[in-house]
Amino acid sequence: MNTQPTLTKDGEETGTPGAPHSSDGLKAGLKNRHLSMIAIGGVIGAGLFVGSGSGIAAAGPAILLSYFLVGAMVVFVMRMLGEMAAARPSSGSFSAYADRALGRWAGFSIGWLYWFFWVVVLAVEATAGAKILESWIPAVPQWGWALIVMVVLTATNLGSVASYGEFEFWFAGIKVVAIGAFVVIGMLAVFGVLPGSDNPGAGFAHLTDSGGFFPMGAGAILTGVLMVVFSFMGSEIVTLAAGESEDPQKAVTKATNSVIWRIGVFYLGSIFVVLTLLPWNDKSIVEKGSYVAALDSIGIAHAGQIMNVIVLTAVLSCLNSGLYTASRMAFSLGRRGDAPKAFAKVNKRGVPTAAILGSVVFGFVAVFFNYKWPDTVFAFLLNSSGAVALFVWLVICVTQLRMRGIILRETPEKLVVRMWLFPYLTWATIAMIVFVLGYMIYDGGSAREQVVLSLLVAALVIAIALVKDRFVKSPKQDSEPV
Repeated sequence: MNTQPTLTKDGEETGTPGAPHSSDGLKAGLKNRHLSMIAIGGVIGAGLFVGSGSGIAAAGPAILLSYFLVGAMVVFVMRMLGEMAAARPSSGSFSAYADRALGRWAGFSIGWLYWFFWVVVLAVEATAGAKILESWIPAVPQWGWALIVMVVLTATNLGSVASYGEFEFWFAGIKVVAIGAFVVIGMLAVFGVLPGSDNPGAGFAHLTDSGGFFPMGAGAILTGVLMVVFSFMGSEIVTLAAGESEDPQKAVTKATNSVIWRIGVFYLGSIFVVLTLLPWNDKSIVEKGSYVAALDSIGIAHAGQIMNVIVLTAVLSCLNSGLYTASRMAFSLGRRGDAPKAFAKVNKRGVPTAAILGSVVFGFVAVFFNYKWPDTVFAFLLNSSGAVALFVWLVICVTQLRMRGIILRETPEKLVVRMWLFPYLTWATIAMIVFVLGYMIYDGGSAREQVVLSLLVAALVIAIALVKDRFVKSPKQDSEPV
């Protein structure tokens, strides 16, 4: 039977006697090892494995600067989010903070846009995973594999938050080990000291021997930024998950402090290896994918199948985390009166069943659209959620400008993580994000379509939020303490 969390007069969760609960009624079932691996693997999506080849083709070796710029932006955003999350852990994370700092319309809008982004991602990743599985076992149709994958991971999330954490621990672990091994083996091959390698080991020569470091011009760095920015989405998941951990403040602090080396090793390190093993204009980078091409150049047998296993793991990880993230955002919105009340209820295991099922239903609908109308309805869904990542990061920055003062005024002792050079670096990050959005519109093509459609959807959601805030007053006890 579902049980509504019991709140004190101050809005704090009393919890179920004998069971460890977080401050908002969810069970604190995530261990430190779960949070650590979620933090490490959260920035590694299937986009890194699949999409990096097109970025290399567009910018050449200068794509490293594109990854560096976006990586720096993510580091700054995560530092800001970490400051707020360490002081006030919440299942709604940045949405709950925006609600407090900017107004209910802001929390409502960014919360639903983020939820929308992840239910569309569910369809994208389910389809990607189904294609790989169908290539292995063609007897089961693609739609059947997509259904199986969605059902299994839904059941995992419905079981308990510990089940989600355990699955993500192993999924992320495989990704981390795979990329770590790739970087080590690749660097040995680069310097010609890998036993049995087919690669002659050109050292750093390939960074400049095919048209220089900027073969497509310095402007290609910005084109590269547009192509790689979305592969970083997911870094913020750890701050949502921290609300269901045994020690949220410690978990967030550790994750925030480690984001620099995570991006440095997994993104910059692995792309650097690809660019030093092969000339940037080698056709195999686009045809086979950057990582498969690099492994083939070393002489590792069955590189394509090995990478398919790793990509499938990344896909399942993204699906698992996407469902978890969407459901927790729906739960938080429900607690604040911005979503159906049923979303705010948890069962005896501390799991928000209705929020999970509500999210997965829309995920299934999106999967159906992907099969039935891939070039019309689903293309619209995909493009209209395409720039949401940048909107989320922008809201985090603006929220942090206000939340710093609130935290200092109310609970200064909890300000254990601080944004560097506040407020100057915060404003610089805001300017960087706005510039990227502006350049996407200027660049034209699919980038412009994504920004325009995402802005239209955002405007619609904000309009609904303002109307709701004006005419519908939510009961005070439904608000989530932040």
